[in-house]
Amino acid sequence: MYGLSHETKLDQPEPQPAVAAPLDVHVRSDDTATVGGVQVTAADGEEIQRAVLSHLHRVALATGHPVLVTVHDERIGYVVPLRVDPDGASHFTAEPLRTTTRPAQPTAPENSGASEPRRDQPTQQPHHVAPATVPAPGTVAAPTGVFGPPPVMDAVPIPEAAPAPAPVVSVVPAGTGPRDDPDPRHTPARGFDAVAEAVLGEDPRTLPGSGAPALLGESVAQINEAVRAGRTDTAAALAERTVTEASGTLGPEHPEVLRLRELGAYIAYLAGDPLRSFHVSLELARIHRRARDAEAAYGNVQSAATAWRAVRDPFQGLNLGGELIALWTELAAEGGPAADDAEELETARARMLRLTERARKAADA
Repeated sequence: MYGLSHETKLDQPEPQPAVAAPLDVHVRSDDTATVGGVQVTAADGEEIQRAVLSHLHRVALATGHPVLVTVHDERIGYVVPLRVDPDGASHFTAEPLRTTTRPAQPTAPENSGASEPRRDQPTQQPHHVAPATVPAPGTVAAPTGVFGPPPVMDAVPIPEAAPAPAPVVSVVPAGTGPRDDPDPRHTPARGFDAVAEAVLGEDPRTLPGSGAPALLGESVAQINEAVRAGRTDTAAALAERTVTEASGTLGPEHPEVLRLRELGAYIAYLAGDPLRSFHVSLELARIHRRARDAEAAYGNVQSAATAWRAVRDPFQGLNLGGELIALWTELAAEGGPAADDAEELETARARMLRLTERARKAADA
């Protein structure tokens, strides 16, 4: 069912800070999911469980405190209470409960002649792998492109009778994810990963490296605090107002204004507005490309791609994807990080093919 990245200790609960009410997570039988009503999309080669936990890890990183969730998994017929911590660890907060709706089980042949009673079989076999390296307390693991590696959620065998047995715990160590890069060279955090790290990072009142006072530092500190507290509406309104005012005084392409707009795009993504997040991120990518800042441009392309994957309508996805891939292709042709990360572009093109098929079927319906 839902494997954890650290050992689960139901009999020795850890002290927890005050957190908001649990988010509702719905995992449907067709391997689609929503978190708090926001659609979550799995990338190519990624299981929906991993995509859900990656999303929750982002929320925990942004808010700076654990996220409580109640997972309703239609595929296995269980409700699973979890806590996801900012370091990526997840824990059961109570025993999983079986729902009244259970997944269909294969029936034994009528003339099997078997004398043993039929037992329900697990929907998935648990993975048994070595434990992952746990980051030191107070630190955040370096993102690997999906803020992870997050734990995986494997199916638990459906019990024959109550009480239900404890779910199997499994972990996935760093370096085994589908998108892990075999190249040992360090890859900097990009896109929304980098923005989330900045929210939890050093005091924004000083500029990175130089230590000089940041012109928008006080406003950014207030926005970061609102994000960490989970008040995304407040953070979004403050960011939009500050961008408007700062654009008039500093100019719309001042470095601090651009960084603030990146933060605004991330907040829009967290708030469930992928369209706004996409358009802001893509505009920032074009600005950085004109300034010949390939690293910053590619980071914004990665942010736009994350927002694009959250758009479910196939026609809308095709329109946005066309814009994204056109700019992405141009950046890759110019060399730099976009060219070094060619497999990501191929993944985006593969999604366009799937969207095209979905749009065709929708038009024929």
